[in-house]
Formats: sequence, structure tokens, C-alpha cells
Amino acid sequence: LLNLSLSELFEVSHIRTIYHMFIALLIVFILSTLLVDFIDEGRLVLGFDLLVYVFGKFPVVFCTWLCMFCATVIIPYSLFFQWAQGYRSSSHRVIYSLFYGTLFTLFQTVGLGIGPTYVAISYALPPASRFIVILEQVRLVMKAHSFVRENVPRVLSSVKEKSSSVPIPRISQYLYFLFAPTLIYRDNYPRNPMVRWGYVATKFAQVLGSLFYAYYIFVRLCIPQFRNSSQETFNLRGLVLCIFNSILPGVLILFLVFFAFLHCWLNAFAEMMRFADRMFYKDWWNSTSYANYYRTWNVVVHDWLYYYAYRDFLWFFGKKFKAAAMLSVFTVSAAVHEYVLSICFGFFYPVLFCLFMCFGMLFNFILNDRRKGPIWNVIMWTSLFLGQGVIICLYSQEWYARQYCPAENVSD
Repeated sequence: LLNLSLSELFEVSHIRTIYHMFIALLIVFILSTLLVDFIDEGRLVLGFDLLVYVFGKFPVVFCTWLCMFCATVIIPYSLFFQWAQGYRSSSHRVIYSLFYGTLFTLFQTVGLGIGPTYVAISYALPPASRFIVILEQVRLVMKAHSFVRENVPRVLSSVKEKSSSVPIPRISQYLYFLFAPTLIYRDNYPRNPMVRWGYVATKFAQVLGSLFYAYYIFVRLCIPQFRNSSQETFNLRGLVLCIFNSILPGVLILFLVFFAFLHCWLNAFAEMMRFADRMFYKDWWNSTSYANYYRTWNVVVHDWLYYYAYRDFLWFFGKKFKAAAMLSVFTVSAAVHEYVLSICFGFFYPVLFCLFMCFGMLFNFILNDRRKGPIWNVIMWTSLFLGQGVIICLYSQEWYARQYCPAENVSD
């Protein structure tokens, strides 16, 4: 099966027309917003209050990210360097390794885990600002784990083989890895000979365009619906209509997240870093099974989960526990996704976790790799559409219910 990236597909004029259609839809959203504001207000209103709000308190975000990044540069590398230098001469290697392993685990859980989360909550950061902090937190935790996980076995092997030198990567190699669009550490990566700065500028411009696209989707399709429905009495008819009305914005947001992050953002950083391996995703849109969809939607995260969750689970417990290993991967992924949404929205509402663990696991086994043919691709897309509608509907209703519904008075 030939896997083509969007860059290659956009070379085909017929496929590029779909890209043009999305741009045309954005223009329609802009015109619709301007005309409605002109009719209601009698003037053109070009305010972006929603964007200003959701990305508010940027100085706090930047300082938090800088502290996280500097700590990830210094502490994991220093701990690994000290452990690797003294491991060979240590008389109690197990205790010695446990000591440094405990320090690293404390840094991951307290320094990178609790610290940024506390800042996001205590400073009451708005949703998008929280997303930046929490997603960077998760990325740096995964990066630090990969660096240690890949290099510790090399040191153990060199000591076992009584090698004269200890294989410790240079700090520059680790620093490059922290910026490179991959979660799997290697000392060296395939590199391109030069940077195409025009390409970088185009990708960042597309990210910015996607951001405004998402803004208009929420302004035209989501906010008017949920601001009113959150104050209405719950009924099954209203819920069903809400879910189906949320499918279009949900699917558009799904495409925008994929295009803006997995295609534009990662390719822009890859170009700046001269990083040659651009396999950030595969042709997930052609999937006839959820098993293939999970493997191809986000290759960067999938590779990390495969090597450090799935394979390490089998290495620890044995190869006969493949189903348990897959369940553990689903659980970890679902828990992290729900953690991100809970912190960013400011409430725990495990819709995504339940969809992931119940329907995601079920479809993974029912719509498996043995399912071939167009009908299974249709089934995959239908269930994906419905899932997006459920997510947008329920999380939006809960958000607006907490914003506008009065708290129930409790009598003494």
C-alpha cells in the first residue's frame, strides 16, 4: 500500500481542489459572520474576543514553558550522565540504579507532572493557554522517557561487554532531539542539506489560517447552539438533535487539528531542523479498520506507545499477554487524553475516556485488519463522524452549563 502525505497528494490537481473547497468554506464563514454582524449591529464588527480570551495570559504560558524546557534539558541529562559515569565502578549497582531511577521518576511526576498542572490551575489559565502548557508537558515527559529508555540499555551493554568507553550522547544530540518532531531518541537522524524558509513560512501561515478557521466554526456553528441549549431542560430529543448538529463542526475541527498540527506544524519544525523523516501520519483516511486508523492517524505518538508501552509490556510479562498489552496501551492513551481535556476545560467529564475505552476497544477488535473493502471504510467514517458529534456536543453542553446555569442553593 502506497502511503502518500498531503504534500504529495496536493500535487494532484483533483485532490488540491478539495483544499480549495475548504478555503472557500472559510471565506463563506467569514462573509456570514460579517453580514450577520452588519445586520445586527449596523456596522462591520471585526472583533476576535474569543481568540483573545482563549489564548490569554501568554506571559505566564511562556515562562511556564521556558521553565519546563530548561528543566527537561538539564535534569534528565545530568541524572543520566552521573549514573552512566559511576555505574561501572559502583559496588551496589542495583541500589545505585534505583536511586537515580527514583530521582528521574520524581522529576517526571513532580517537576514535569504536578508543577505545570498547578500553574495552569492556580493562575486560572484560559483553555487554549492550558492546552499549550499541558500538551508541552506531555511531550516533554515522553521525550525524557525516550532518551533514558534508549540510552540505559546501551550503558548496561557496554559494561557487560567490558568496553573501555561509556556511550553517553552529547548534550547537543539531546537538545536536537527535544526540538525534533519525533518522540523516539536516536543519536543521529537523516538530515536534509538545506532549509526552505519559504516552505516554513507557508506552513506557519497555514497553521494561523487553521486557527482562524476553528474560530469561525465555533462562532457560527457551536456558540449560538450551545449557549441557548445549556439553559434548556434536558430531554432525549434535544440531545439527539444536538449530537447530529455537532457532527459538522466536530468533523471540521478533526480535519483542522490533523492538518494544522500533524501536517503543517510538524513539517515546519522538520524543515527548520533539516529533519528528513516526514512520516508523521499515513493514509488514515483510507482505513477500513480502526486498528489501521490508530496506527496511521498519528505515527509519532503511535511509535512511542508501540515501543515503550506495548513492546515493553510484552518484554516484562511475556509475549503471550498481547491482549493485555493492547489493553494497557488503550488505557494509557485514554487516560492521558482525558487528563489533557480535564485540565484544559477545568472539569472532569470522562466522555472521551468512555468512548476510547468502550467503543474504541470494541471497534478495534470488530473492525480489525481482516476487514477489507469500501463498505468498511464507510463504516469507519460513519462511526468517526458520530463520535466527533458526541464529543463536541457533550463537552460543549457541560462547558456552557457550568458557565450559565446557576448553582443550586443548598439550605442549611
